[in-house]
Amino acid sequence: MFKKILVANRGEIALRVQRACRELGIKAVMVYSEADREAKYVKLAEEAVCIGPAPSPQSYLNMPAIISAAEVTDAEAIHPGYGFLAENADFAERVEKSGFQFIGPTPESIRLMGDKVSAKQAMIKAGVPCVPGSEGELPDDPAQIRRIARAIGYPVIIKAAGGGGGRGMRVVHTEAALVNAVQMTKAEAAAAFGNPAVYMEKFLQDPRHIEIQVLADKHRNAVYLGERDCSMQRRHQKIIEEAPAPGIPRKLIDKIGERCAAACKKIGYRGAGTFEFLYENGEFYFIEMNTRVQVEHPVTELVTGIDIVKSQIMVAAGEKLPFVQRDIQLRGHAIECRINAEDPYKFTPSPGRITLWHAPGGPGVRVDSHVYNNYFVPPNYDSMIGKVIVHGDTREQALARMRTALLETVVEGIHTNIPLHRELLVDAKFMTGGTNIHYLEQWLSHHKR
Repeated sequence: MFKKILVANRGEIALRVQRACRELGIKAVMVYSEADREAKYVKLAEEAVCIGPAPSPQSYLNMPAIISAAEVTDAEAIHPGYGFLAENADFAERVEKSGFQFIGPTPESIRLMGDKVSAKQAMIKAGVPCVPGSEGELPDDPAQIRRIARAIGYPVIIKAAGGGGGRGMRVVHTEAALVNAVQMTKAEAAAAFGNPAVYMEKFLQDPRHIEIQVLADKHRNAVYLGERDCSMQRRHQKIIEEAPAPGIPRKLIDKIGERCAAACKKIGYRGAGTFEFLYENGEFYFIEMNTRVQVEHPVTELVTGIDIVKSQIMVAAGEKLPFVQRDIQLRGHAIECRINAEDPYKFTPSPGRITLWHAPGGPGVRVDSHVYNNYFVPPNYDSMIGKVIVHGDTREQALARMRTALLETVVEGIHTNIPLHRELLVDAKFMTGGTNIHYLEQWLSHHKR
């Protein structure tokens, strides 16, 4: 096992990894930008290194600064968290070439799954069902593009091969708009991701967003840890996640989960990962794989009892997974609400000083957050300041616990999206379960403030 790990991230995930290291008896080196000097995990750190000014390119995206910090502190491994450099194959490669262990998949796996075209081709070979679409990157010839779209059937969606986070995609309903949409998406993809390649898929009208969490080790062992429903989202950004997914038969989940675990073995995957699917009319369609720990990992931890972050570290150290598939049993129901520093209905960021912070408590309540009374939320990064997660024996109990937890959560000095969560938790359709990925945006259009 490692003696010292450098945590190359910020916010709640930096604190989460720091806690996992403490439980394993590992020293955690925390890096921070000048804007995060007062962060909780920096104050609690045994060692902390400033890696640059507030802008991400000069700090959390600065590969030489992070690797230098690992060198001067004698760290043995680097945990990238999520976001920033977590899915950057070049960073993983530089980490390992510099003599450190990257706590995540191999650079080859990150590259394979980071390009949506190669990921889809790998999944088809592994027997994982995919959305009907082009066999690879779209050609330049407009006539060929139109032929492909006709074969798939409208509406179609054009996606950037190197995209992610809901960017680099465009829905097309008619042939007249097709070629122009492809050209615009290519230009956006080149600007945003440095890769102009795009591909085409059937646009599913009312799907749900279902994820399968996997863990795999270096010894070709792989398991799936059930599923998460992440359909409550706005502009492809998730707001509420839960596990298990309401109303999907266990047999279907097990069938797709087994295929995901088998795919991990086939591609030689190691570490934590998430297979993302659209689910419609009883069918799963693979859309992408995230080669890192997810923001929503706590709901899976609460229903399985497995610590995903500790598992990441143990696998990176060369240990075998201490469980097999039959050991994984789902217990009860978990729900997570992301708490963002933003206007709850306009979604404009709301950085600033938190004058009062009171976290909820009680049975089955977990709060993952790096903030505290008088903490200053910097304007330079993502607006998420924490997550409230609850667990109950049933979904109904989990919903009741979340309502209570949100009533107890107090954040003053800045705006947060807690009022939106409180409304959604009593929405009749959400309470029934199984809302699709468009539901929240439709709900917001009818509840304009």
